[in-house]
Amino acid sequence: MKSLIFDNAFVRDLPGDPREGPDRRQVHGAFYSRIHPTPVTNPVVMAWSREMLGQLGWDETVIDDPEFAQVFSGNRSLDGMSPYSANYGGHQFGNWAGQLGDGRAITLGEVLTDHQRLELQLKGAGPTPYSRTADGRAVLRSSIREFLCSEAMHHLGIPTTRALCLIGTGESVVRDMFYDGNPAREPGAIVCRVAPSFIRFGNFELPASRGETQLVKQLADFTIRRDFPELKAPATGPLDQSLYAEWFAQVCERTAVMIAHWQRVGFVHGVMNTDNMSILGLTLDYGPYGWIDNFDLSWTPNTTDAGQRRYRFGNQPQIGYWNLGRLAGALLSLFETQEPLHAGMDRYVRVFQSTDKNNSAAKLGLTAFTDADEHLHQSLQELLQAGEMDMTLFYRALADWDLSQAPSARWDAVYYDQAKREATEAQRQDWLLRYSNRIKELGLHNEDRIRIMNRANPLYVCRNYLAQEAIDQAHQGDVRPISNLLEVLRTPYTHNPQYEAYAQRRPDWARNKAGCSMLSCSS
Repeated sequence: MKSLIFDNAFVRDLPGDPREGPDRRQVHGAFYSRIHPTPVTNPVVMAWSREMLGQLGWDETVIDDPEFAQVFSGNRSLDGMSPYSANYGGHQFGNWAGQLGDGRAITLGEVLTDHQRLELQLKGAGPTPYSRTADGRAVLRSSIREFLCSEAMHHLGIPTTRALCLIGTGESVVRDMFYDGNPAREPGAIVCRVAPSFIRFGNFELPASRGETQLVKQLADFTIRRDFPELKAPATGPLDQSLYAEWFAQVCERTAVMIAHWQRVGFVHGVMNTDNMSILGLTLDYGPYGWIDNFDLSWTPNTTDAGQRRYRFGNQPQIGYWNLGRLAGALLSLFETQEPLHAGMDRYVRVFQSTDKNNSAAKLGLTAFTDADEHLHQSLQELLQAGEMDMTLFYRALADWDLSQAPSARWDAVYYDQAKREATEAQRQDWLLRYSNRIKELGLHNEDRIRIMNRANPLYVCRNYLAQEAIDQAHQGDVRPISNLLEVLRTPYTHNPQYEAYAQRRPDWARNKAGCSMLSCSS
């Protein structure tokens, strides 16, 4: 294996836990605990991202090197690695949860590439001081889901952490999938996650909750200097409040852009706790996520959230704002007044609204977006929900529709319920007429409209049932479907006749199947 260059700034520049080892404990005055991965019995590479290999300076032949599986299962370290687990807190389902930390994630180190700094992190690598009562391991099903979705989101153009590889451990893990008293043994796995930084809102919240304001400042200064080079902070010395203000505003802006794009493609995070919110505005921690099949603003994939539906699809923008409010509260000690924090929150609102407006226009193929267009878009969402239509397939069918012709039989494929189709037929015809008139009013050529729409509306997304099919086959020993699905998800906006099977609405068997519609935080 080609060597990697490590520069582990997080553990070099920030205070750590003086104790080592995985024994569970409350850690004060420190941002991390040094911990080594727990070795596994028989690591096997099950899938990998060729793009991420390339960013680390490797090609796919490295997969055949036995050392690769040893390193990215945690069995062996490379020179320069300095493994640790991060210490942070967070608000979970709206309530302060205190210390949380990396309960099953261990960062190996920070790699310097030709273009950027990348943190390599193993998820499922064994117990840490933050594991509480858990074993620090991960099951194959959740690892496949995280591996696939991390890469799928990148190819959709949405800010996200990435995945380098998926490793089978050769060991089993006991999990109670729905916390209903039915634990079972499942195959274990490890995902190597990659990001410029895994710092979260909760990294600031925990020391702030303990009154450790100097730690909050130290982490803010570190984050600005390492992860926000565009702010041009001085290399040494104190930072002024205007720099803190612009930094917080940029965090707000990046969060707004990320969530607006979630809404564009129909992605539901499922557990938007503040410890799952990236300071870089990256989609972080793929647990009980889901993709909107039939359009439903009230849908959540998370069974833990089934009653409250706090993290439902239509509520994600509001939760982003609420979470930023918790981050703002943690940063209060950096400012003399709250005005800079209010300004950052206002930027979140403005940027989300403008990005969402632009996305809505693009999804409809419009080159302008007036108040009347907003009403057109809103009435479409009401129609999609009332008719129980597939969001992804509807927009692609709309792009393919020749406005000079009557709607074709292709529209049949977007409905999940025949009775609802019949009940909303007149409403749909009325909406299509209004839409067609608006396109003519703008003088748009059909080719231009289609090009705009097909850049904004993916055809292939990581639908839960597709991921579950790959999981089921992996449990039977066939891991090829994982790579096959990843190959499809690499070009989500481009129609390919070979991938027709991946561009279908959710089959009836998946409507209520575990892993397809029902997911827990262990999923």
